[in-house]
Amino acid sequence: MRVISGTAKGRKLKMVPGSATRPITDRVKENLFNLVRDDLVGARWLDLFAGTGQVGIEALSRGAAAVVFLDNALPAIRTLHENLRATDLSARAVVRKGDAFAFLRHGVPEPFDVIYVAPPQYRQMWLKALEIIDAQPEKLLRPDALVVVQIHPKEYQETPWQHLHLTDQRQYGTTMLCFYRLPPPAP
Repeated sequence: MRVISGTAKGRKLKMVPGSATRPITDRVKENLFNLVRDDLVGARWLDLFAGTGQVGIEALSRGAAAVVFLDNALPAIRTLHENLRATDLSARAVVRKGDAFAFLRHGVPEPFDVIYVAPPQYRQMWLKALEIIDAQPEKLLRPDALVVVQIHPKEYQETPWQHLHLTDQRQYGTTMLCFYRLPPPAP
């Protein structure tokens, strides 16, 4: 596992001990960052269920202004700190240990340009996260913000959200990426 591009290109990242996290493959990560290229430079990101932090670290390496990393597992938090030190990207990172849903409901100090949601599989946690984001988009999302969900394709279910609209969906083997945006403001 490594940083693919940017200022920390080639730096190796540590895995979280155990099998609780499911890191994104380099192939999927490269495709993800090709798709979010226009949402990257200068953006404020939230890496929800961060695990190793490799998606947020890749965003920082490629020019994101800041990333908030959130996970509730202490081994993940420790690994994330080690990975930020190894990539020299700690200055633009905020690492928080806590419940993702409580953070979305009450802990967000300012809205994000990109929220990356990659929860533990088969628990429908992605739906709960999107439900909270959809219920209060003005608090959590800047205009033109992007929400990306990483799930196993078997987990996907079409859901009619009040504010979020599915704009793209890509499948790479056992990984599905779903891209959501708010509708453009009425003229």
